[in-house]
Amino acid sequence: MSECSKLVFEVSLEVVNKVGGIHTVIRTKAEETINELKDSYFLIGPYNAHQALTEVEMHPLKNSKIQKTVENMRSSGINISTGTWSIPGNPKVILFDVSTGYSNIDGWRFELHQQTKMPLHVFDNEVSDSIVFGGLVAWFLGDLRNSLGHNLVVLGHFHEWNSSVGLIFLRNRNVDIGLIFTTHATLIGRHLSSGGCDLYNKLKTFDCDFEAGKRGIYSNYCIERCAAHRAHVFTTVSNITAEEAEAFLGRYPDVITPNGLPTKNYVALHEFQNFHVVCKKTINDFVVGHFFGSYYFDLDKTLYFFNAGRYEYSNKGVDVLLEAAYRLNNIIKAQNLDITVVLFLIFNGKCNNFNIESLKNQATVRQLRHSVDKIQAIVGERIFESVMFGKIPDPKQLLHAKEITELKKFLLSSRNGSALPPVVTHNMLDDENDPILCTLRRLRLFNSVDDRVKVVFHPQFLTLTSPLFPIDYESFVCGCHMGIFPSYYEPWGYTPAECTKMGIPSMTTNLSGFGQFMEDHVKHPTD
Repeated sequence: MSECSKLVFEVSLEVVNKVGGIHTVIRTKAEETINELKDSYFLIGPYNAHQALTEVEMHPLKNSKIQKTVENMRSSGINISTGTWSIPGNPKVILFDVSTGYSNIDGWRFELHQQTKMPLHVFDNEVSDSIVFGGLVAWFLGDLRNSLGHNLVVLGHFHEWNSSVGLIFLRNRNVDIGLIFTTHATLIGRHLSSGGCDLYNKLKTFDCDFEAGKRGIYSNYCIERCAAHRAHVFTTVSNITAEEAEAFLGRYPDVITPNGLPTKNYVALHEFQNFHVVCKKTINDFVVGHFFGSYYFDLDKTLYFFNAGRYEYSNKGVDVLLEAAYRLNNIIKAQNLDITVVLFLIFNGKCNNFNIESLKNQATVRQLRHSVDKIQAIVGERIFESVMFGKIPDPKQLLHAKEITELKKFLLSSRNGSALPPVVTHNMLDDENDPILCTLRRLRLFNSVDDRVKVVFHPQFLTLTSPLFPIDYESFVCGCHMGIFPSYYEPWGYTPAECTKMGIPSMTTNLSGFGQFMEDHVKHPTD
């Protein structure tokens, strides 16, 4: 198939809109896809103003047919942004402002119900957003297909149920587009496992309609099941999710496509070690600000462990991890081991702002470092001048009274008295019912001075622009010593693979897609 004989559109609500793992899937495959498909490849997603303005270089698309279709929709009142996503591969993106399509929702909901007989909950915002986004995608791809010659092949690849309404519309309207649907997890599987059900031993015994209705996701489930059946090709990411799909969606995937990561960033072992030292220093700076106003411990004898991802308490195995942290804390104290463990939990929880005390402590440490750097330069100049005049400087005269006073002020301002370092870095919206905080209270893991396992719950994704913890996720992973992911429900699981790529060990389970893949393809997966 020649380069100009096809167009491929990949559709997801996580294009330039980080929510979970699908964002990673699309970002990491973009460069290889562009290398193969060149200018035939486009990504379609929603317009998220914050991310789009920082990650996308806006400009018209060179493909005249696509740009003409965009202009026609704009003339009908739909806001569409086009440009280049600033990630490896620089894919072209088409982003729909979903809010500008809501004037059409009644017609699209009626059409979808008439075609499929699905009950579509009017007051479910997630379902409504999916219908509007799907309607916009189907409108765009349908009009584009009509403007193209029949000898040009068009493919649409839709990720997850919430982007799949467009696929259903296109199939029902008999639009000449090849349709692919990928589910990265089933809705019922995710909800059953988070509700404590014995998912894997009773996989084929559940009444799907009853379970979906009981959990208030019946409309969502119907859309997911319909997309799986209307797609020309149905795929999923692991064998374990394929079995789920057959049980809950009634169709076994045509192809299993394991997720991957680009390997070109792999470097020599010594470069991993050097990068680890640099990244660990940033984590050390945060730890100093977070803990050292209350008490001190030896950073050279401290290990950094972490878990990160979508905030699903039991699905991600956070319950198991915190119980293990509690037991490890008791073992270290009982054996009087000279070691400290800091466990980071990086999940996008419901919070409204930084914890003021955490922010203040970090600001104090940064100001102290600035002052120390300034004093260090002054002292260095004094040593240089003394030696130039043929004298060895008196150590007692290197620091003057003004500088000693300045350091004492920082020393006093950094002390929090009897206050313990907070276990969470932000103000949670529902502190009393947050599952991580409730478990920490039950286990009495309060970051006490005698606790050898410290816990830091950071309920937002890590970014370099954070005033509290300025580090990106990849650097954070490289600066840690181990990732621990005891997931109960994990259709694939990028986090342990990312640890491998960054040169640090990780633990996962054979209930995750990645863990099962390793068990099947590695001789000694437990080593």
